[in-house]
Amino acid sequence: MSRDLVPDAGLWFRVEGGNAISGVRRAAERLGGQLELGESRVGDLAIVAAELTSNLVKHARGGAMLVRPVRRAGRAGVELIAVDSGPGMADLTLSFRDGHSTAGTLGIGLGAITRQASWFDGYSWPGRGTVLAVQIWAGPPPQPSWAAGLTRPITGEHTSGDGYAVRVVEGRRQVLVCDGLGHGPLAAVATEAAAAAFRAAPAVPPGAVVQHLHRAMSHTRGAALAVAELDAPAGVLRYAGLGNIVAAVVAEGERRRGLVSLPGIAGHQRPAVREYDYPFGPATTLVMHSDGVVDRWDLADYPGLGGRSPLVTAATLLRDAGTRRDDACVLVARAQP
Repeated sequence: MSRDLVPDAGLWFRVEGGNAISGVRRAAERLGGQLELGESRVGDLAIVAAELTSNLVKHARGGAMLVRPVRRAGRAGVELIAVDSGPGMADLTLSFRDGHSTAGTLGIGLGAITRQASWFDGYSWPGRGTVLAVQIWAGPPPQPSWAAGLTRPITGEHTSGDGYAVRVVEGRRQVLVCDGLGHGPLAAVATEAAAAAFRAAPAVPPGAVVQHLHRAMSHTRGAALAVAELDAPAGVLRYAGLGNIVAAVVAEGERRRGLVSLPGIAGHQRPAVREYDYPFGPATTLVMHSDGVVDRWDLADYPGLGGRSPLVTAATLLRDAGTRRDDACVLVARAQP
């Protein structure tokens, strides 16, 4: 894959020294130009990319940056996500004020990010590291999304065989997580076929959507996948899955509840598909992920994370529970953003 083009899944950069700053900045600028953000906003984007990456170099360990397009309501912007396992911050809001510094600098970097960004969110905890998410749009930003996901390829690959998709069709809010068999380009083909079929599927419940995806994927190597539907007015989450996609609902103040997927591979043989209903109140979070994420996470270990955006929640879980030995995907959804 050419590094001159940023795919929709984005490009991950390991940040291990100052030389990463120019690479991230150039990728962000190229993407901003491709999406026609305009010269002024591309300039703002370059500042944000450089400041985020510089902050990782100065303060963090195990830092990484994701540069990717973000599309919503027929518009496109650029999204930058910085994750690290560094010392963390006790007061993230204070750290964004000009003049606050822990490294003997002028302390203007994080403040510059907030001034240039169309939207930003973050989470930090002492000893656990920091996640910062920033979006740059040409005009006013769209409303925050009620669902967000991240993918990361296995070490050594540029393409992930895991993926996700989000749609609203005839009032149905539905999400998909898919894990193409194996990894690399052929696994990605299966996942891309599932995502395309999901977006084009009729407005039917998750069980029927899974059947539709199974039929549409017969030309691929197949995949484990799951579809969930958030029915906020009814307080219900409907779910149907095949294979080893992990899904759980976490209500505020309660332990997580795992969702049931049946054995099978979408696109192969004739799988048994069954749909299950679960209570889903306004303070409940849905987490879905592939087996490239270790299933030992607990949102209770992250005080305040439930109040952050689905995107920041997904990035935090991917950072701490994702494995480098496999493709990984995490999706988080809530009744409200």
